Amino acid sequence: MKKPRPTIREVAQAAGVSLGTASRALNRAGRVSEDAIARVTQAARRLGYQPDAVARSMRTRSTGVAGFLVSDLANPLYARIITAAEAELQAAGYALLLASTHNDGKREKTLVDLFRRRRVDGLILGPCEAEMPKYLEQLSAELPVIALDRDFAPSGTGVHVDHFHGALQAARYLLNIGHTRIALLTPGSVLRPGRERIAGFRDAFRERGIRPVEKLIRAERSAMEYAFSEALALLSAPQAPTAFMCLGTRILSGVLQALRHSGRTVPDDVSVISIGDTDLSQLFSPTITSLTWDLEAVGRAAAQLLLKRLDQAGRAGIEPERLLITTQLVLRESCGPAPKAAAAAAAATQRSSE
Repeated sequence: MKKPRPTIREVAQAAGVSLGTASRALNRAGRVSEDAIARVTQAARRLGYQPDAVARSMRTRSTGVAGFLVSDLANPLYARIITAAEAELQAAGYALLLASTHNDGKREKTLVDLFRRRRVDGLILGPCEAEMPKYLEQLSAELPVIALDRDFAPSGTGVHVDHFHGALQAARYLLNIGHTRIALLTPGSVLRPGRERIAGFRDAFRERGIRPVEKLIRAERSAMEYAFSEALALLSAPQAPTAFMCLGTRILSGVLQALRHSGRTVPDDVSVISIGDTDLSQLFSPTITSLTWDLEAVGRAAAQLLLKRLDQAGRAGIEPERLLITTQLVLRESCGPAPKAAAAAAAATQRSSE
C-alpha cells in the first residue's frame, strides 16, 4: 500500500509549533522567528513533506510559474538568455514554462492563450514575426508582461539590446579597412533587432558620405532558412561583396558554406563579422570577429523586471521601465583589408552612381 503523504499538521507536530506557525515558516510569510523557521524546515525535510501546489495556488492566487516565449529554441543565443532567466526565477521560487513561436504570430497568440489557461503569473515575450505593442499592452492589463527585444507601448516594460550602435560599430570597422561592398544578412526587417541593425548599418555609410549597395542588404524572413543560397547568389554577382555582416547562427553557417563552395577564403578574399558570438564564431578557423552582448545579462534583466512586476501586482501607478544592453565588437581573425581589385571596382561603381 502506498504510504500517505505527510501533512503540514504532522510537520507542525514534529517541529513543536502551531499549525499557523508552520504554514508561515514554510511560506516565509507573516511574523515568525528564525528558530521556528529552522525547526519547521528540518521537520519538513525529515518527513519528506512537499507542499500541495494546487492548494497553495488556490490560496495565494499564484501558480509560481512564469512563461517565456522565443522564436527559436534551437538558436544558441536564446539558450544562454533562457538559462540565465531560469536561474534568476528559480532563486525566487518560480518555475519556467518555455515554448517556441517559430516566428509565427498566430502561434504566439495560441501559446499565450495556453499559458494564460495554465495560469502563469507573468510572461516574457521575445521577438515574433511582427511588432505588436498594442497586443502587449492589452496583455499587460491582465498579467505582468516583459518585452524582450521587441517594441512595446509607452506604458510597458522591457529589455532591448542596442543593435543600432552595434551594427554602426561593425560597419564602421569594415569601412575603415577599405570595404564598401558589405553584405548585411539579418532576418526580419520589420522586427526591432533587424530594423535597428539596418539603420545602424546605413548610418555608418552616411557618415562617410556614401551609400550602401541596396541589393547587399538582405533582410527577408527567408534569410534564416536560405542563407546559403542568398550568400552564394551574392558571391556569384559581377560586383560581389568583399565583406559579410550576418547573424551568428544558421545564417553565419550558410555564409561560410557559400564562401567555401565559391572557392573564397576568410579573410584573404572576404571578411566576415558575426552578429552575436556563438561556438561557431569561436571554433571556426580562422576565428570570427563578432559583435557581442552579455546574453546572461539580458536573461537576468528580463527575469528581474518580471519579478519586480509580480511583486508590484495590483498596485497603482507602476512606472514603466526600459533597460538597454550595450554591445561590443570582439576582434578576431576573420577580417582583413578589402582586396585591391575589388576595392577599386567598388570605388569606381560608387563614383559613377553619385
